[in-house]
Amino acid sequence: MEATKWSTALGAAGLALAAVTATAAAPAVAQGQASHVRLAGRVVLTNMDNGRTVAASSGGDVEIRLTHSRERGFTYTWTAPESGDSAVLGHRSDATNPAGDATAVFHAASGGVATISAQRRCVPDPGSLCPLIVGTWKVTIEVK
Repeated sequence: MEATKWSTALGAAGLALAAVTATAAAPAVAQGQASHVRLAGRVVLTNMDNGRTVAASSGGDVEIRLTHSRERGFTYTWTAPESGDSAVLGHRSDATNPAGDATAVFHAASGGVATISAQRRCVPDPGSLCPLIVGTWKVTIEVK
């Protein structure tokens, strides 16, 4: 009987936590907010920001965090992101890891518009062949 009480209490607590989490997340989705995040003068962009135009403040940083994906026996990896105009978005750092993730930080040096892009490539499992498709992740940054 005691075990049943604990099980019921834990189940109810889990449901309450799930309800609170869903309620807290709902306003952001309902309002259609962008997936990028602003952290103390830094704009952080992810896979979800592909194709967006994002504002950044001059003197701030733009950080890119791209994560690999795995689909039907293929791993899709990222190249290091690059700026299309280093006078507007100067390169600070970049890194890729063996799993296929890529990160980069750019400094918003002056007002203007620049793009940041990276390529997504297929890495097959042994004995498989990848489709001959290279995807491009691209974001336009408006520095003011």
